[in-house]
Amino acid sequence: MKIIHDEINMLKDLTTDMYGKNFLLTWEKSLEEIKATVLTTKILQLLFENNISAKIFESGLAVSNFRDNSTRTRFSFASAANLLGLSVQDLEESKSQIAHGETVRETANMISFLTEVIGIRDDMYPGLGDSYQREVAKAVQYGYDNGILASKPVIVNLQSDLDHPTQSLADLSKLVDYFGGIDKLKGKKIAVSWAYSPSYGKPLSVPQGLIALMSRLGMKINLAYPKGYELLPEIEELARKNTIKSGGEFMICDNMEQAFEGADIVYPKSWAPLSIMRTRTELMQNKDFKGLDELEKKCLIMNAEHMDWECNQKKMGLTRDGKALYMHCLPADITGVSCEHGEVSAEIFDKYMVDTYQQAGYKPFVIAAMILLAKTRKPVDALQQLLQNGSLRKKY
Repeated sequence: MKIIHDEINMLKDLTTDMYGKNFLLTWEKSLEEIKATVLTTKILQLLFENNISAKIFESGLAVSNFRDNSTRTRFSFASAANLLGLSVQDLEESKSQIAHGETVRETANMISFLTEVIGIRDDMYPGLGDSYQREVAKAVQYGYDNGILASKPVIVNLQSDLDHPTQSLADLSKLVDYFGGIDKLKGKKIAVSWAYSPSYGKPLSVPQGLIALMSRLGMKINLAYPKGYELLPEIEELARKNTIKSGGEFMICDNMEQAFEGADIVYPKSWAPLSIMRTRTELMQNKDFKGLDELEKKCLIMNAEHMDWECNQKKMGLTRDGKALYMHCLPADITGVSCEHGEVSAEIFDKYMVDTYQQAGYKPFVIAAMILLAKTRKPVDALQQLLQNGSLRKKY
């Protein structure tokens, strides 16, 4: 209990202004607010491990709107909402009046009468995902300002075309625990590398979220990808600017081995070429399904030219003392297991499986922290009250 009390006291020292605010992009939050989110994540995790209830709501809805497939984030959102006392309802667009042309403004207000948070995943189409989330946010603000909604739900980005904040903050939480503190990350080298995948159309938001966040912590980032697999140029530029401010390093190369040299952490992850994703968006909007089939074939041919971009024992041997931490947002394409050739060898994935599963395990608490910080005027008081009450989560 003393550890939890001490962690809550540490939260007092951080200046935050997160009440009533949406969580769409990590770079819209101050560094102290990022630290507060990671710290609150840890506190909620400790409460759960010590069987103390974290219910700050007696009733209310958490609405999830997944416009792309999901396992970890879908269940993490549901777990986070339940942890705090909210019931979860999926918005299935095919079963709603959206299928009949209902507007975003109307849908957003109709699902929000007793709703505290709306989680949205819309990650597949450059230029559309973040815009959609902001359109929903604008709609519920309109409803609240005009007395339609008694309480304004906050919007949490469960992955957009720009950022995947619940993932990057789960990654950060893992690194904080692994290296012994957020201050211990300064100077650590992380290789964020493209890796081969036999599948098509993976979003760019995971590597974009990583470089945008880790560059604020004074880390040495080596971003690696083959020619043609560039990330959004404005986010690469954001990482450069963050690095100058934080005293870290940011380098881009087209060689996976070079990126791995001396790395403390490696994060090999496939993503689609930006040009492919932009063309895919246009084809989807025009309902050109023949064009989409041809585009998929083109992308898979491009990927196949770089099958040697695999995280394996030889490349891991290039890292610091050959002992870098392997990370992945999951599911990984595992050579010889989930596919013939993939992002990572079975040997390496099995060696770090516990670490990657733990990495995923931070996400429910990250989402719960985002909600708590946005829905409580005085989060420190709320957490202290939970600890003081000591209500058992499991009573028998």
